[in-house]
Amino acid sequence: MTNIIPPHKRHQNVPASYVILKKGNKIILQRRCNTGFQDGNYGLISGHVEENESFTKALIREAKEEAGITLAPKDLEVAHVLHRKSYDSERVDVFFLAQSWQGELKNMEPHKCDDLSWFDLNEIPENTVDYICFVLEQIKNKVFYSEYGWE
Repeated sequence: MTNIIPPHKRHQNVPASYVILKKGNKIILQRRCNTGFQDGNYGLISGHVEENESFTKALIREAKEEAGITLAPKDLEVAHVLHRKSYDSERVDVFFLAQSWQGELKNMEPHKCDDLSWFDLNEIPENTVDYICFVLEQIKNKVFYSEYGWE
């Protein structure tokens, strides 16, 4: 007899989608504020995947909410998958690369983001979220999957 674990007793990971908007050797970063997580540090346009939502759909929604742009699924390329141990949970983060989108980039959430700027990939600010720096290095090295925060 197979021992099936009920869904409510299974281990859960928190899923999130991130986009690396790229033009040439520059990417867009946003500085977090008033969120309670990594405030004052730069990160990528991103967000949690909601129930009954795919990683792609979550990212398209977040890009519109945070930066006022429209991403098309055909313009998204999976660049990296990160299995991350955070201080409060275990997470699966999917990072997409986009080199085209519709609309003008605009900070749509000034209450959560106090800067939205382009940075050269070789000059990422020191105050960038640590695992974002890690992932950008992995992508530069053409590593598709990594783990972070596990001891």
